[in-house]
Amino acid sequence: MKKILALILTAAFLYSCEKQVEKIDYTLISDEERLEAAIEIARNTIVVDGHVDLPYRMKVGGFTLQREILDVSERTDGGNFDYPRSKEGGLDAPFMSIYLPSGYQVSGGAKILADSLILMTERLAKTWPDKFAMANSPDEIEANFEKGLISLPMGMENGAGIEDDLSNVKYFYDRGIRYITLTHGKDNLIGDSSYDTTATHGGLSEFGREVVREMNRLGIMVDISHVSDNTFFDVLQTTKAPVIASHSSARKFTPDFERNMSDDMIKALGENGGVIMINFGGSFIDGTYNEKSGEVREHVVNWLAENGLNRSDSAAQVYIKQYAAANNPFPNVAKVADHIDHVVRLVGINHVGLGSDFDGVGDSLPNGLKDVSMYPNLFAELLKRGYSKEDIQKICSQNIFRVWRQAEKFAIES
Repeated sequence: MKKILALILTAAFLYSCEKQVEKIDYTLISDEERLEAAIEIARNTIVVDGHVDLPYRMKVGGFTLQREILDVSERTDGGNFDYPRSKEGGLDAPFMSIYLPSGYQVSGGAKILADSLILMTERLAKTWPDKFAMANSPDEIEANFEKGLISLPMGMENGAGIEDDLSNVKYFYDRGIRYITLTHGKDNLIGDSSYDTTATHGGLSEFGREVVREMNRLGIMVDISHVSDNTFFDVLQTTKAPVIASHSSARKFTPDFERNMSDDMIKALGENGGVIMINFGGSFIDGTYNEKSGEVREHVVNWLAENGLNRSDSAAQVYIKQYAAANNPFPNVAKVADHIDHVVRLVGINHVGLGSDFDGVGDSLPNGLKDVSMYPNLFAELLKRGYSKEDIQKICSQNIFRVWRQAEKFAIES
């Protein structure tokens, strides 16, 4: 009896300690302590990023299936993603973007390119099985996390890979694609793009409606990043499962940038049960970024001409570095947190995630979020603003896992 009582008292004490830990007010501790707490959260939470452009970075770098692939098992020169930096930042499941430029809609070959990028992604996991693993579901990501592996789920950016054949939706599901971004820079057979002004279909095409229904049937998440406003609302009328914006931000901060989502769209997304995964790119999070960066570029070009120098000259490199530092056009981590705040105010904590667009937005990333090692800086900023550990866990993976599992559930039941 005494042993049982002792066990009960011990359990009660441990539970009490645990509750005390949960009651930490992160807004009252120092910046250093807050960053340490953020690093701890990153290391012990599954962090999913909705959009990382490593596959196309490898293609642009000249890597093919016939050549040695980019060794991202080690720290790389350039780029935003590799294994060491992912481990430093706590990134566990970056969605590998199978990106298909809009030109392939005209020239043909989108499906062939998609196959090539999928094979390159799979080769990463086959080459370094002690570091990477493919993942086709939240359950597989969780299993890989327990093994210390970085998961490589895949999303296809631009439905042009489906071409004009609905059976290709299942083809790409069988290849491991778990979301499809319906359009990209131009209108396609599925619907209209936010970057295009043609309004070919006035929204989602009839073929596009069939594509969305087939994605629902198979359990592929519908990604509305890049689509026009009309296409977005047509998608919501068509889909039977929640949708995602894999790498978009809030238009409130970038009023003339249709690529981001308006407040009405975010509210509709929340009613649909979906998730907007915030893009980190400078032009996505700061409406003044393009103007500021343009002024810096113009000054540098004029200075080079006046001094008869090229960018590669050592004197020019020193000057450019000093001038850019003094006239830094880049936003900071707080801007990303502003977008998260805005979404939370509109629709609640259950409808926001992370979709950095690392390796896809060039040299436009915010100070403090330049690569995958830096997620804790964002988490520390959120803690400073009063977000709890549980809130951050939702943003990191629980929200996207909920949507993904709902897509799987609908597919099973349909």
